[in-house]
Amino acid sequence: MTAERTGELARAVEVLRSGGLVAIPTETVYGLAADAANEAAIRRIFAVKGRPADHPLIVHLANAAELDSWAADPPMVARRLAEAFWPGPMTVLVRRGPGVLDVVTGGRPTVGLRVPAHPMAAALLAEFGGGLAAPSANRFGRVSPTTAEHVLADLGDEVDLILDGGPCRIGVESTIVDCSVDPPQILRPGGVSAATIAAVIDGELGEADGPSRASGMLASHYAPRCRIDLVDTRAAGESILIGLDQSARPAELVDLGADADGAARDLYQLLRSADQRGVATLVVVQPADDGIGAAVRDRLRKAAAPR
Repeated sequence: MTAERTGELARAVEVLRSGGLVAIPTETVYGLAADAANEAAIRRIFAVKGRPADHPLIVHLANAAELDSWAADPPMVARRLAEAFWPGPMTVLVRRGPGVLDVVTGGRPTVGLRVPAHPMAAALLAEFGGGLAAPSANRFGRVSPTTAEHVLADLGDEVDLILDGGPCRIGVESTIVDCSVDPPQILRPGGVSAATIAAVIDGELGEADGPSRASGMLASHYAPRCRIDLVDTRAAGESILIGLDQSARPAELVDLGADADGAARDLYQLLRSADQRGVATLVVVQPADDGIGAAVRDRLRKAAAPR
C-alpha cells in the first residue's frame, strides 16, 4: 500500500471516529459509512440519504470472527454462510446482539451483517476496529453508485470523505439471507445465487414473506428518472420501440440478455447514463432469471415499478 493510500485510510478512520460520514468502495456498490456504535452519526446517514428511519442498515465487519459480537446466538446456517462467502457479497440477517443500536436496525430485533471483499474496505475496517453501518451512498430509492464519481454527483459535500477504490467489481448489492427464520429466506438476490446458497446450507430456502425488514425489499427502488420497460427478447424490445412516440424525447433499447455478469457490473451506470442523456424510455432486454441474472432482474423490476 502506498504512503498516499495509507494516509487516506488514516484520514478516513479519523473522520469515522469523530462521527463523520465516509463513502467507501465495496465489491458490490459504494457505501455511505458511519460508526455503527455512534447514534448521531447513524442518524446523519438517514438525513443525508433521505432514508426512512425504519429502514434498517447493514453493518460491515472486518472478518467473520466479529459475527458473535453483533449477533445473539447466531444459528448454524448463518455461520455456514459466513464461512463460505465472507468476505464477499453475502449479508446474513440474524437476531441482534444486546449492544446493537435501535437506530441501526430500524427498531427491529434483527441486524444485517456482512464482510466486504474490497481491499480498501477491508483495510479500513481492520484499522477502524469496529462495525460500519453502510447503505448505498446515494439518495434513498435512486440508482446505486458504483464509482466515486457517482457518489460525488449524488451527495456532493454532504459526505465528509470519499474513498476512490475504482469501479465496483460486481455492481449490484449483496444477497441478503434471513437466517432468523426456518427455513432461511432470500430477502434480496445479489452476488451469491440461490442455488449456491442451497448447496452450502444443504437445505431448502423459503419464499420471502412478511413485511419489509431489510434493504432493497421495497417494491420501488434503484429508480432512474426515465421510464423502464422490461422485455425478455430483443424482438419484443424492438416492437415496443416502434410503437413509442420519440418526437419529444428519445427512447433506447439496451440488451442485457447475453452476459449476466456484465449486466450486473454495468447496470447502474447504464441507468445513470440514460438519465444524463435525457432518455425518456429505456427498453431493457433482461438476462435469464438464474445466477446473478436473478439479481439484475430484481433491480430492474424495482426500477421499473410505479413511483
